[in-house]
Amino acid sequence: MQNVLVGNAKVMAKGQITLPKDIREVLGVKTGDRVTLISQDNQVIIMNSAVYAMKMLQSSMEGEAAKAGLRSDEDVVDLVKKMRSEEQD
Repeated sequence: MQNVLVGNAKVMAKGQITLPKDIREVLGVKTGDRVTLISQDNQVIIMNSAVYAMKMLQSSMEGEAAKAGLRSDEDVVDLVKKMRSEEQD
């Protein structure tokens, strides 16, 4: 079962909130970092924007290695060697 952490924040006049310290720590965000808000089914999910971007990239790349014929670590190493040799030519 996942750990559940509940925090409260007050909405200020300009719609701003302060994320509680324990929530910021779980998200791994610090002053100046960005968060992504995802609204779904009357709930809001807050994610570290860097983590969200990586998840979106991974999702969009799913299956691409297989399409390119990369089925093992050796296939990747071979491709890198080939690319490096073409760069030197």
